[in-house]
Amino acid sequence: MKLAPPAIWILLFVSLNGCAKDRSLAPPPDSEQITVTVKVPKELKARTMQVMYRSATCKRVTHGASGQRIEVEGHHSIDVQLQRQGLSDLYQASLPKDGGGACKWHLANVIFGVAYADPTRFGENVTYGSGGGVVVIFDHNNSPRGGADTEVEGDLTIKKDYYPRIDEEFLGPYKKTISLVGEGSIYRSYEALTAQQVYFEPVLHSDFIVYSAGPKVKKKGNYTVFTYPDGSVVADGRGGPDFQKLQSIRLAAESK
Repeated sequence: MKLAPPAIWILLFVSLNGCAKDRSLAPPPDSEQITVTVKVPKELKARTMQVMYRSATCKRVTHGASGQRIEVEGHHSIDVQLQRQGLSDLYQASLPKDGGGACKWHLANVIFGVAYADPTRFGENVTYGSGGGVVVIFDHNNSPRGGADTEVEGDLTIKKDYYPRIDEEFLGPYKKTISLVGEGSIYRSYEALTAQQVYFEPVLHSDFIVYSAGPKVKKKGNYTVFTYPDGSVVADGRGGPDFQKLQSIRLAAESK
């Protein structure tokens, strides 16, 4: 499915560093398309995708530590909503690789993912925390969230396990959040220079919830307490749940 040009590729005239060049995106009709597809579990929703284009033609100026002028590639960012495909659980967007225009934009990276559609189902005033994010880089530049953890050739297929984490924090303003625990960092990052198709399938194991509670008193030796789905309690100073422990608990339960 291709996004309708009038809805997304609106003309934007931006004067940057005194340059009056038209910096709008104007993808040519024959531009190669990169399609991003997310298979969304029923409890989750597709997050708004952040799309960045870069240009070596329309530079922007920064300054170094000693005030020297430094020219770097210009960038142009837009938000894109993935569109549901019929009545399925697939959400999709097609992006022109060639952004066109006077600046000769090229697609640089996308940031997308999933989140809980209704955090309050876990309690009043519960908000979404973090996790379930993906970064895909299509050129040799870092994304706003840094470089890639993994490099792939050709199309990119991501299928990963996730677990719910309910967390309470007591120091400072009290807050309770629901997050998605996956392997690695909050955002999984990939470099896919030749990809035309990007497919993300988060597998949510809703029945295996990990609970965590931060300390109520700031004191050496007071750590966040993690209570795992098998009833085990751990407070060893780690910043987040042990993903491999969650995997082991689930696999053991499913093998019975």
